[in-house]
Amino acid sequence: MGKKMKKLWKAFLLSSAALLAACGGGGGSGGESNLQYRITLTAAKSQLPINIANARADSGAFAPFTTTLYVDARVGSNPIPGGEEIFGCNIVQGLDSGALYYLDGDDEHEDDDGNQLPFRSVVLGANSGGASFHFHSANQAGTARVVCSVTDPRDNKVYSASVDIVVGAATGKVASVVGIANSPFVLLSRDASARLPYRNNISVQAFVMDDANQPIPTPSAPNLQVSIRPMGPAAVGARLLQANQSGSVLQVRTIGGVGLFSLSSGPTSGPIMLQYVTDRFDNDITNGIQDPVTSLQAIQVNDQVAAAPLALPALDDQDVTIGLPFATAFGVQGGVAPYTWSAVALPGGLSISNDGIVSGSPQGPAGVYSGVITVVDAAGTKVFGNVKFTVAASGGAVVPNPLAINGCVSNGSATCSLPAANVGEAYLYSLSVSGGNATDPVVWTFAPTPLPAGLVGGSTGNNGVISGTPTASCNARFLVTATRGAVTVTQQVSVQIGANTAACTS
Repeated sequence: MGKKMKKLWKAFLLSSAALLAACGGGGGSGGESNLQYRITLTAAKSQLPINIANARADSGAFAPFTTTLYVDARVGSNPIPGGEEIFGCNIVQGLDSGALYYLDGDDEHEDDDGNQLPFRSVVLGANSGGASFHFHSANQAGTARVVCSVTDPRDNKVYSASVDIVVGAATGKVASVVGIANSPFVLLSRDASARLPYRNNISVQAFVMDDANQPIPTPSAPNLQVSIRPMGPAAVGARLLQANQSGSVLQVRTIGGVGLFSLSSGPTSGPIMLQYVTDRFDNDITNGIQDPVTSLQAIQVNDQVAAAPLALPALDDQDVTIGLPFATAFGVQGGVAPYTWSAVALPGGLSISNDGIVSGSPQGPAGVYSGVITVVDAAGTKVFGNVKFTVAASGGAVVPNPLAINGCVSNGSATCSLPAANVGEAYLYSLSVSGGNATDPVVWTFAPTPLPAGLVGGSTGNNGVISGTPTASCNARFLVTATRGAVTVTQQVSVQIGANTAACTS
């Protein structure tokens, strides 16, 4: 029996098992128990946009069409005994609106090309009484109902829980943001000597759309934050510009769902990674970002245009951790822009976008993976490069729907770098928090207070907003704590002010 036939047969068995489990619906016969089973099912996001681009299922902050579902069962207040094939979960309505995915890196859940397989039903083992899986939206609007069931082996009673996920509802709320760089697509480094139409400034449009893939109505306050991720040498000296704003971060008010700004390069070639963040909660990023919708865009900076053959420089080794969000971009030299990227043999949970961003949450297993990156330029020239990914185990228990500040994961020592600032220039940046219950407000605190070098952290009325006019060139480091309901996360963050990398003294 071939590999694909085995997978189809296993999918049929899993589907049958889950459907039989779900039929119990909380009823069943058998004797009474002193402490009966209780099961809960929650979704990180209960609304998803229509997946008109047929984007692949993924996890993490940069996967707008995928949500994580958490199932948990207890005996009284204690987790049920663990084991394999404890939970049966399936879609009981709205199958055309999406499918279930494991996203666990197991090749039994992938096709022969390494793509994740969709399922109507999944069977999950229990770890400390719980498990997680994923729902990924399709290109048809509707409401999908997912049911998970567990059987109490003491009396064979079946207990069930369900959750509804709305795909493509016309709520008028933000669902996606996409950036497009305008022609001629080529951005030269600041010191390059080439002539127009190629220059060191390029205009960019960001499209903010709702669940029904319609432009967001024009808001009264800025609703889109654009920032240069402090990653790689090309980010140094690069600036975003719009009206009287200039720096590594902009706050833009879209008109008809479109935000227009410019990007100017610095002295060094390579990829510049832009991060777009909007707030689904109230379409206003000036008062903090409670329910972020995030995307990334990579724009290549070149030293010369079609004067050198297409080349892919040696790719840096990457260290990633199972379950933790990851994103990076690779640079390219020569050739004719624009470039198209692809990759094979990446660790499970990671994928590459057309503009060269590798992102996602690694699913394991731990080990060393040798990926192959392919770049094709506008002239059809193709080059390849090898990159090594070292995937480490998470080292701790997975917390259901944890909080994360700016998509960074707090591990006690890692620092989350925010966009850079300049001495004497106004700085304004809204932090975002993901995870937890999006309907609960977020309370922000900062330490130390006041923040170093003229920065101020807003805690009330201006929640999660860092502002001020920096007074000294240094590296400002401080702690940010976000509390949503009963869940709290503390993240060390830094703002590089000017060129002096020494720590700020006050």
